[in-house]
Amino acid sequence: QVQLVESGGGLVQAGGSLRLTCAASGRSNYPMSMGWFRQAPGKEREFVGVISWRGDMTYYADSVKGRFTISRDNAKKTVYLQMSSLKPEDTAVYYCAATRGAGSSWPYLFESNYDYWGQGTQVTVSS
Repeated sequence: QVQLVESGGGLVQAGGSLRLTCAASGRSNYPMSMGWFRQAPGKEREFVGVISWRGDMTYYADSVKGRFTISRDNAKKTVYLQMSSLKPEDTAVYYCAATRGAGSSWPYLFESNYDYWGQGTQVTVSS
């Protein structure tokens, strides 16, 4: 079983930056790719980006490409989402998720591709 805990959310002005952290604990016998999703009020949860278990591949939604960067430190069991040039439309609860990739293929765009989820952290971007 794997537990995921996000942190680093908060209130930031438009154009600012924020870094989210996802800390993993527990045991997994499988290497896992890690994804980030977000859910804005009144909207469905949407894919933000994903990083492979080695950290050698990333994939981003068009809406965040060039502004957000995912990285990971496997020794620390931590994944990061660096967000810059933030816009009010980036306001959402951000979730990290882990996938073994079983029965699905890169870049794991869908919620159903993921096996474990964190509880989410709120990001609010003011205009």
